[in-house]
Amino acid sequence: MKKLLTAAGAALALMLAGSVGAADGMKVIYHINEGNDQASNGLRNANNQLDVDPKARIVFVAHSKGVDFLMKGQKDKRGNKFEDIVERLKLKGVEFQVCEKTLKSRKLSKDQFIEYASYVPSGVWQVTKLQQQEGYAYLKP
Repeated sequence: MKKLLTAAGAALALMLAGSVGAADGMKVIYHINEGNDQASNGLRNANNQLDVDPKARIVFVAHSKGVDFLMKGQKDKRGNKFEDIVERLKLKGVEFQVCEKTLKSRKLSKDQFIEYASYVPSGVWQVTKLQQQEGYAYLKP
């Protein structure tokens, strides 16, 4: 009887763990700080991830040179507007966060950025917060 209860408990735990993960989707930070090439890789990776896990909660956190892809008029190497790519991902629930410390140090203003960007006090602080307090996985494309 004890073996039966242990096996049933283990099966129930596995079933619940699988259903929670499937229902909620994974939570992932894409850390972008190296510029447009890195951003292109991250955007492609996020699309691939959403193909497999449409309920994934993805947050791009950009600072330093990583904010550039979220500025108005920016294009990838193929001439595609980042704004269009970002818009498609935003419609799938992806968030795009820009470091305000970077804005200050680079003398940039929020009106230079596309409408899909939101702002956080510090990019590195936000990455740490999402990992430690909200259980996000970390990816750096």
